[in-house]
Amino acid sequence: MPIITAPQEFHADDLFVDLSEIVRPFLYLKCEGFNFAGSIKLKAASEMLSAAERDGIVTKDSVLVESSSGNLGVALSAIAASRGYRFVCVTDARCNPTTIRAIEAFGGVVDIIGEPDPEIGFLGARLRHVEELCAQDKRFVWLNQYTNENNWMAHHRTTAPAIAKAFPELDVLFVGAGTTGTLMGCARYFREQERPVRIIAVDSVGSVTFGEPAGVRNIPGLGAAVPPPMLDVTQVDDVVHVAEPDTVRACHRLVRAGFLFGGSTGTVVSGAAGWLAAHDPDNRLTAVAIAPDLGDRYLESIYRRSWLRETYGDAFEPVPELLPPAARAGGSELLQAAYA
Repeated sequence: MPIITAPQEFHADDLFVDLSEIVRPFLYLKCEGFNFAGSIKLKAASEMLSAAERDGIVTKDSVLVESSSGNLGVALSAIAASRGYRFVCVTDARCNPTTIRAIEAFGGVVDIIGEPDPEIGFLGARLRHVEELCAQDKRFVWLNQYTNENNWMAHHRTTAPAIAKAFPELDVLFVGAGTTGTLMGCARYFREQERPVRIIAVDSVGSVTFGEPAGVRNIPGLGAAVPPPMLDVTQVDDVVHVAEPDTVRACHRLVRAGFLFGGSTGTVVSGAAGWLAAHDPDNRLTAVAIAPDLGDRYLESIYRRSWLRETYGDAFEPVPELLPPAARAGGSELLQAAYA
Protein backbone atom coordinates (compact mmCIF):
# COMPACT_ATOMS: atom_id res chain seq x y z
CA MET A 1 0.00 0.00 0.00
CA PRO A 2 1.64 3.27 -1.10
CA ILE A 3 1.82 5.98 1.56
CA ILE A 4 3.05 9.35 0.34
CA THR A 5 3.66 12.82 1.75
CA ALA A 6 3.99 14.81 -1.50
CA PRO A 7 2.07 14.69 -4.81
CA GLN A 8 5.10 13.83 -6.95
CA GLU A 9 5.77 10.68 -4.93
CA PHE A 10 2.95 8.78 -6.64
CA HIS A 11 2.80 7.87 -10.31
CA ALA A 12 1.20 4.81 -11.91
CA ASP A 13 4.13 3.88 -14.15
CA ASP A 14 2.99 0.35 -14.96
CA LEU A 15 -0.52 0.93 -16.32
CA PHE A 16 -1.16 0.05 -19.97
CA VAL A 17 -4.43 -0.22 -21.93
CA ASP A 18 -4.73 -2.94 -24.56
CA LEU A 19 -6.26 -1.21 -27.60
CA SER A 20 -6.87 -4.43 -29.54
CA GLU A 21 -10.65 -4.08 -29.36
CA ILE A 22 -10.67 -0.35 -30.03
CA VAL A 23 -7.91 0.46 -32.52
CA ARG A 24 -5.86 -2.58 -33.63
CA PRO A 25 -4.04 -5.64 -32.25
CA PHE A 26 -0.73 -5.28 -30.45
CA LEU A 27 -1.11 -1.57 -29.75
CA TYR A 28 -0.83 -0.66 -26.09
CA LEU A 29 -1.38 2.70 -24.45
CA LYS A 30 0.87 3.72 -21.56
CA CYS A 31 -1.34 5.80 -19.27
CA GLU A 32 0.47 8.71 -17.64
CA GLY A 33 -2.48 10.65 -16.25
CA PHE A 34 -3.01 8.83 -12.96
CA ASN A 35 -1.19 11.10 -10.53
CA PHE A 36 -2.09 14.19 -8.53
CA ALA A 37 -1.37 16.51 -11.46
CA GLY A 38 -3.26 14.43 -14.01
CA SER A 39 -0.56 14.18 -16.68
CA ILE A 40 2.93 13.01 -17.60
CA LYS A 41 4.18 16.54 -16.88
CA LEU A 42 4.42 15.78 -13.17
CA LYS A 43 7.64 13.87 -13.90
CA ALA A 44 9.34 16.75 -15.68
CA ALA A 45 8.10 19.31 -13.15
CA SER A 46 9.45 17.31 -10.23
CA GLU A 47 12.81 16.65 -11.90
CA MET A 48 13.34 20.28 -12.94
CA LEU A 49 12.38 21.76 -9.58
CA SER A 50 14.43 19.25 -7.58
CA ALA A 51 17.51 20.03 -9.70
CA ALA A 52 16.98 23.78 -9.25
CA GLU A 53 16.76 23.29 -5.49
CA ARG A 54 19.96 21.21 -5.44
CA ASP A 55 21.78 23.84 -7.50
CA GLY A 56 20.60 26.70 -5.27
CA ILE A 57 18.72 28.38 -8.12
CA VAL A 58 15.48 28.29 -6.15
CA THR A 59 15.32 29.74 -2.62
CA LYS A 60 12.51 30.23 -0.12
CA ASP A 61 11.84 33.70 -1.58
CA SER A 62 11.65 32.51 -5.18
CA VAL A 63 8.56 32.84 -7.32
CA LEU A 64 8.39 30.07 -9.90
CA VAL A 65 7.22 31.14 -13.35
CA GLU A 66 6.67 28.94 -16.38
CA SER A 67 5.12 29.07 -19.83
CA SER A 68 2.63 26.24 -20.29
CA SER A 69 -0.35 25.34 -22.43
CA GLY A 70 -1.79 23.66 -19.36
CA ASN A 71 -0.49 20.35 -18.06
CA LEU A 72 2.94 21.49 -16.86
CA GLY A 73 1.26 24.45 -15.22
CA VAL A 74 -0.95 22.15 -13.19
CA ALA A 75 2.00 19.91 -12.31
CA LEU A 76 4.18 22.80 -11.14
CA SER A 77 1.34 24.37 -9.20
CA ALA A 78 0.80 21.11 -7.31
CA ILE A 79 4.48 20.71 -6.45
CA ALA A 80 4.86 24.40 -5.61
CA ALA A 81 1.96 24.11 -3.17
CA SER A 82 3.55 21.04 -1.61
CA ARG A 83 6.94 22.74 -1.17
CA GLY A 84 5.74 26.20 -0.21
CA TYR A 85 6.62 28.19 -3.35
CA ARG A 86 4.59 30.80 -5.15
CA PHE A 87 3.91 30.03 -8.80
CA VAL A 88 2.85 32.01 -11.88
CA CYS A 89 1.72 30.15 -15.00
CA VAL A 90 1.92 32.09 -18.25
CA THR A 91 -0.55 30.52 -20.65
CA ASP A 92 -2.75 31.69 -23.52
CA ALA A 93 -6.34 31.96 -24.61
CA ARG A 94 -6.47 28.31 -25.76
CA CYS A 95 -5.93 27.00 -22.23
CA ASN A 96 -8.87 24.94 -20.97
CA PRO A 97 -11.00 26.61 -18.26
CA THR A 98 -10.73 23.49 -16.09
CA THR A 99 -6.93 23.69 -16.25
CA ILE A 100 -6.98 27.33 -15.20
CA ARG A 101 -9.22 26.51 -12.25
CA ALA A 102 -6.94 23.64 -11.21
CA ILE A 103 -3.86 25.87 -11.18
CA GLU A 104 -5.70 28.49 -9.17
CA ALA A 105 -6.99 25.86 -6.74
CA PHE A 106 -3.38 24.91 -5.97
CA GLY A 107 -2.66 28.58 -5.22
CA GLY A 108 -1.03 29.46 -8.52
CA VAL A 109 -1.57 32.68 -10.48
CA VAL A 110 -2.63 32.32 -14.13
CA ASP A 111 -1.37 35.03 -16.50
CA ILE A 112 -3.21 34.68 -19.83
CA ILE A 113 -1.78 35.97 -23.12
CA GLY A 114 -4.77 37.02 -25.19
CA GLU A 115 -3.20 37.54 -28.61
CA PRO A 116 -0.54 35.53 -30.46
CA ASP A 117 2.63 37.07 -31.79
CA PRO A 118 2.09 37.58 -35.56
CA GLU A 119 5.29 35.70 -36.38
CA ILE A 120 5.88 33.23 -33.52
CA GLY A 121 2.35 32.59 -32.31
CA PHE A 122 1.06 32.16 -28.80
CA LEU A 123 4.14 30.26 -27.62
CA GLY A 124 6.47 33.04 -28.72
CA ALA A 125 4.28 35.62 -27.00
CA ARG A 126 4.27 33.55 -23.80
CA LEU A 127 8.04 33.11 -23.79
CA ARG A 128 8.61 36.84 -24.30
CA HIS A 129 6.27 37.62 -21.40
CA VAL A 130 8.12 35.20 -19.09
CA GLU A 131 11.41 36.87 -19.99
CA GLU A 132 9.90 40.28 -19.21
CA LEU A 133 8.68 39.09 -15.80
CA CYS A 134 12.11 37.70 -14.90
CA ALA A 135 13.79 40.94 -15.99
CA GLN A 136 11.41 43.02 -13.84
CA ASP A 137 11.82 41.03 -10.61
CA LYS A 138 14.83 38.90 -9.68
CA ARG A 139 12.67 36.74 -7.40
CA PHE A 140 11.13 35.12 -10.48
CA VAL A 141 12.78 31.81 -11.42
CA TRP A 142 12.05 30.29 -14.82
CA LEU A 143 12.75 26.55 -14.93
CA ASN A 144 12.21 26.70 -18.72
CA GLN A 145 10.79 23.36 -19.77
CA TYR A 146 11.84 24.06 -23.37
CA THR A 147 15.60 24.02 -22.73
CA ASN A 148 15.96 22.35 -19.33
CA GLU A 149 17.73 19.00 -19.76
CA ASN A 150 16.05 17.66 -16.65
CA ASN A 151 12.87 17.62 -18.72
CA TRP A 152 14.05 14.82 -21.00
CA MET A 153 16.14 13.20 -18.27
CA ALA A 154 12.98 12.59 -16.23
CA HIS A 155 11.67 10.30 -18.98
CA HIS A 156 15.08 8.73 -19.60
CA ARG A 157 15.06 7.76 -15.91
CA THR A 158 11.42 6.65 -15.50
CA THR A 159 9.12 6.49 -18.53
CA ALA A 160 11.36 4.66 -20.99
CA PRO A 161 12.64 2.02 -18.53
CA ALA A 162 9.06 1.24 -17.48
CA ILE A 163 8.10 0.64 -21.13
CA ALA A 164 11.20 -1.44 -21.78
CA LYS A 165 10.48 -3.63 -18.75
CA ALA A 166 6.84 -4.19 -19.68
CA PHE A 167 7.53 -4.90 -23.37
CA PRO A 168 10.89 -6.64 -23.90
CA GLU A 169 9.90 -7.38 -27.53
CA LEU A 170 8.76 -3.85 -28.34
CA ASP A 171 9.03 -2.89 -32.02
CA VAL A 172 7.61 0.65 -32.21
CA LEU A 173 7.11 3.49 -29.74
CA PHE A 174 4.85 6.46 -30.51
CA VAL A 175 5.54 9.66 -28.57
CA GLY A 176 3.81 13.01 -28.88
CA ALA A 177 6.00 16.06 -29.56
CA GLY A 178 5.50 19.21 -27.49
CA THR A 179 8.64 20.44 -25.79
CA THR A 180 10.01 17.05 -27.01
CA GLY A 181 11.17 16.19 -23.49
CA THR A 182 9.32 12.86 -23.40
CA LEU A 183 10.34 12.13 -26.99
CA MET A 184 14.04 12.79 -26.41
CA GLY A 185 14.20 10.99 -23.07
CA CYS A 186 12.63 7.83 -24.48
CA ALA A 187 14.56 7.92 -27.76
CA ARG A 188 17.91 8.33 -26.04
CA TYR A 189 17.16 5.55 -23.59
CA PHE A 190 16.35 2.97 -26.27
CA ARG A 191 19.34 4.05 -28.38
CA GLU A 192 21.66 3.62 -25.42
CA GLN A 193 20.20 0.21 -24.66
CA GLU A 194 20.74 -0.74 -28.30
CA ARG A 195 17.16 -1.92 -28.52
CA PRO A 196 15.82 -2.12 -32.12
CA VAL A 197 12.82 0.04 -31.29
CA ARG A 198 11.59 2.48 -33.90
CA ILE A 199 10.78 5.87 -32.38
CA ILE A 200 7.88 7.61 -34.11
CA ALA A 201 7.17 11.23 -33.21
CA VAL A 202 3.53 12.34 -33.39
CA ASP A 203 2.93 16.04 -34.02
CA SER A 204 -0.08 18.25 -34.73
CA VAL A 205 -0.82 19.73 -38.14
CA GLY A 206 0.06 23.42 -37.85
CA SER A 207 3.09 22.78 -35.66
CA VAL A 208 6.53 23.91 -36.87
CA THR A 209 8.48 21.38 -34.77
CA PHE A 210 9.56 19.25 -37.74
CA GLY A 211 9.73 21.98 -40.35
CA GLU A 212 6.10 22.07 -41.43
CA PRO A 213 4.38 25.44 -41.98
CA ALA A 214 2.68 27.09 -39.01
CA GLY A 215 -1.08 26.88 -38.81
CA VAL A 216 -3.99 27.44 -36.46
CA ARG A 217 -4.14 24.96 -33.58
CA ASN A 218 -7.13 24.99 -31.23
CA ILE A 219 -6.26 22.06 -28.97
CA PRO A 220 -3.50 22.79 -26.44
CA GLY A 221 -0.78 20.27 -25.68
CA LEU A 222 1.24 18.90 -28.57
CA GLY A 223 2.86 20.98 -31.28
CA ALA A 224 4.75 24.26 -31.19
CA ALA A 225 4.88 27.62 -32.94
CA VAL A 226 8.61 27.85 -32.20
CA PRO A 227 11.06 25.00 -32.98
CA PRO A 228 11.83 23.18 -29.69
CA PRO A 229 15.51 23.70 -28.75
CA MET A 230 15.55 20.26 -27.12
CA LEU A 231 14.77 18.34 -30.31
CA ASP A 232 17.44 16.16 -31.92
CA VAL A 233 15.89 14.81 -35.11
CA THR A 234 18.63 12.18 -35.48
CA GLN A 235 16.99 10.34 -32.56
CA VAL A 236 13.66 10.01 -34.39
CA ASP A 237 12.88 7.37 -37.04
CA ASP A 238 9.69 8.88 -38.45
CA VAL A 239 7.18 11.68 -37.90
CA VAL A 240 3.39 11.60 -38.20
CA HIS A 241 1.30 14.77 -38.38
CA VAL A 242 -2.28 14.56 -37.15
CA ALA A 243 -5.04 17.00 -38.07
CA GLU A 244 -7.20 18.22 -35.18
CA PRO A 245 -10.43 16.62 -36.46
CA ASP A 246 -8.64 13.26 -36.34
CA THR A 247 -7.50 14.00 -32.79
CA VAL A 248 -11.12 14.61 -31.81
CA ARG A 249 -12.32 11.46 -33.56
CA ALA A 250 -9.72 9.35 -31.74
CA CYS A 251 -10.75 10.82 -28.38
CA HIS A 252 -14.42 10.10 -29.06
CA ARG A 253 -13.63 6.59 -30.22
CA LEU A 254 -11.77 5.93 -26.97
CA VAL A 255 -14.42 7.47 -24.75
CA ARG A 256 -17.15 5.37 -26.38
CA ALA A 257 -15.12 2.38 -25.13
CA GLY A 258 -15.07 3.85 -21.61
CA PHE A 259 -11.68 5.60 -21.66
CA LEU A 260 -11.76 9.37 -21.19
CA PHE A 261 -8.44 10.67 -22.49
CA GLY A 262 -7.16 14.14 -23.35
CA GLY A 263 -6.38 15.83 -26.63
CA SER A 264 -2.69 14.95 -26.60
CA THR A 265 -3.57 11.30 -26.15
CA GLY A 266 -6.08 11.45 -29.01
CA THR A 267 -3.39 12.88 -31.27
CA VAL A 268 -0.90 10.14 -30.39
CA VAL A 269 -3.46 7.34 -30.81
CA SER A 270 -4.62 8.70 -34.16
CA GLY A 271 -1.04 9.04 -35.36
CA ALA A 272 -0.14 5.54 -34.18
CA ALA A 273 -3.18 3.99 -35.87
CA GLY A 274 -2.42 5.71 -39.17
CA TRP A 275 1.27 4.83 -39.17
CA LEU A 276 0.63 1.19 -38.29
CA ALA A 277 -2.05 0.84 -40.96
CA ALA A 278 0.45 2.04 -43.56
CA HIS A 279 3.56 0.20 -42.31
CA ASP A 280 2.18 -2.92 -40.65
CA PRO A 281 -1.01 -4.05 -42.44
CA ASP A 282 -0.50 -7.64 -41.25
CA ASN A 283 -0.42 -6.65 -37.54
CA ARG A 284 2.97 -8.17 -36.84
CA LEU A 285 4.51 -5.34 -34.82
CA THR A 286 4.19 -4.78 -31.08
CA ALA A 287 3.63 -1.07 -30.49
CA VAL A 288 3.23 1.22 -27.49
CA ALA A 289 1.82 4.75 -27.59
CA ILE A 290 2.26 7.13 -24.66
CA ALA A 291 -0.95 8.73 -23.35
CA PRO A 292 0.16 11.98 -21.68
CA ASP A 293 -3.14 12.99 -20.10
CA LEU A 294 -6.74 12.23 -19.18
CA GLY A 295 -9.82 13.89 -20.62
CA ASP A 296 -11.41 15.73 -17.70
CA ARG A 297 -9.77 19.02 -18.72
CA TYR A 298 -11.24 18.73 -22.22
CA LEU A 299 -14.90 18.34 -21.25
CA GLU A 300 -15.60 21.94 -22.26
CA SER A 301 -13.87 21.58 -25.62
CA ILE A 302 -13.33 18.37 -27.57
CA TYR A 303 -16.11 16.54 -25.70
CA ARG A 304 -18.66 19.33 -26.11
CA ARG A 305 -20.60 19.34 -29.36
CA SER A 306 -21.23 23.08 -29.38
CA TRP A 307 -17.46 23.74 -29.16
CA LEU A 308 -16.81 21.28 -31.98
CA ARG A 309 -19.35 23.01 -34.20
CA GLU A 310 -18.01 26.47 -33.39
CA THR A 311 -14.45 25.30 -34.09
CA TYR A 312 -14.80 22.91 -37.04
CA GLY A 313 -18.18 23.80 -38.54
CA ASP A 314 -21.76 22.57 -38.26
CA ALA A 315 -21.11 19.56 -40.48
CA PHE A 316 -18.36 18.13 -38.27
CA GLU A 317 -19.33 14.88 -36.57
CA PRO A 318 -16.70 13.24 -34.31
CA VAL A 319 -18.04 9.69 -34.54
CA PRO A 320 -20.88 9.66 -37.09
CA GLU A 321 -21.28 5.89 -37.12
CA LEU A 322 -22.26 5.97 -33.44
CA LEU A 323 -25.37 8.10 -33.99
CA PRO A 324 -28.55 6.01 -34.00
CA PRO A 325 -30.26 5.92 -37.43
CA ALA A 326 -33.35 7.60 -35.96
CA ALA A 327 -31.30 10.58 -34.82
CA ARG A 328 -29.50 10.86 -38.17
CA ALA A 329 -32.80 10.72 -40.06
CA GLY A 330 -34.57 13.24 -37.86
CA GLY A 331 -36.15 10.87 -35.35
CA SER A 332 -37.80 11.64 -32.06
CA GLU A 333 -37.32 14.96 -30.28
CA LEU A 334 -35.74 13.07 -27.38
CA LEU A 335 -33.03 11.59 -29.61
CA GLN A 336 -32.49 14.90 -31.33
CA ALA A 337 -31.95 16.58 -27.98
CA ALA A 338 -29.63 13.82 -26.78
CA TYR A 339 -27.34 14.26 -29.77
CA ALA A 340 -27.59 18.03 -30.08
